[in-house]
Amino acid sequence: MNTLKKLFYLLTVFMLTATTVSCSNDDDHLIIEEQLTPSQVLSSTPWETTEAKDKNGQSVALTDPAVAGFVGFSYFNGDGKFAIYGLNNVLRSMGTWSVDSQGKTRTITALRPDGTTIFSRNVDILELNRNVFTYRIHTNASDPSVYYDIIHTKVNHAEPSNGQRILASTPWETTGAKDKDGNAMSLTDANVASYVGFAYFRAGGTYAIYGLNNVLRNQGDWSISADGKTRTLVAKDPTSGAVIFTRDVQILELTNEKFTYRITPNTSNPTVFYDIIHTKVSHLEP
Repeated sequence: MNTLKKLFYLLTVFMLTATTVSCSNDDDHLIIEEQLTPSQVLSSTPWETTEAKDKNGQSVALTDPAVAGFVGFSYFNGDGKFAIYGLNNVLRSMGTWSVDSQGKTRTITALRPDGTTIFSRNVDILELNRNVFTYRIHTNASDPSVYYDIIHTKVNHAEPSNGQRILASTPWETTGAKDKDGNAMSLTDANVASYVGFAYFRAGGTYAIYGLNNVLRNQGDWSISADGKTRTLVAKDPTSGAVIFTRDVQILELTNEKFTYRITPNTSNPTVFYDIIHTKVSHLEP
């Protein structure tokens, strides 16, 4: 009998010890999730618009004109700047953003290349966590009963790196030109004079180029190829919208401070070309 009591006692001690060790091991592997502020949550990931609903909770097609302007891939950077691209990866708007400390309101201010404001927009945040971001947009200021809920989902989608955001981030001034042999040219040289001026490439795909005398030279639509190697201008008549010319140029350099392209005036003679050098400038659009 004493032997049985001893065995029972030893078994009980073993089980208690095992339980204690197990609990200790569990404690060693506890994962404490970091608590993020609403702003940190919004800037923690790219977002893709995946759904929209009307005031009755009914789904609205993302191509519906009532919501299409709010659809795309959104990037809210930790430095307070944002960029929104369409689902086709074309830059739609850029500027500054903020979220109030309670996580109830998001504000964006869309900016032109010269830093002036296009619009500011406040929306009510309905849901904001690491995976879902939903806001309510009132599209009719005179009728608050009309609204749409725009639903975004966390997505693994890198921001397009072809230079759209850089080109649209600042005005550019032509500060130099070189011939095919690398020799500097006067900006008044007839071969390059028509490419000289102040250029404004706006988010949304429109542009305007002024001479250094601030007189409008041409305007229309712009784009950059997906590989970032070609910039295209489609100059249009401001009244009729008719296309005046289309021009493709080879991008040689595009950084936050410098933009250089190569123009080949006669495509049938590619050995003759000019490199047009632009520098970031603080110059309000006329």
